Amino acid sequence: MKKDDTQRHTDDVIKGLGTIVPLLPSLLLKSGGAYLRFKKKAQKAGTIFYKELRQQGMNENMASELTEMYLESSAILRSLLQR
Repeated sequence: MKKDDTQRHTDDVIKGLGTIVPLLPSLLLKSGGAYLRFKKKAQKAGTIFYKELRQQGMNENMASELTEMYLESSAILRSLLQR
């Protein structure tokens, strides 16, 4: 690469970062809020699931185990961090 090409590439990278960095706080707040809403809805669904299992006559231990397995599917961060 020529010196001019290297300088242009560096300038492009700096411009790109200058565009992205100011958006990060907003993006983090929005994604954090969406994650918390998702977890709250998943917990509510787990409670409903457990109550329905119990109402249908399933014993408490089995209903608890199935509810835990049901809620594991909503553990997004755990799934991402295990990889």
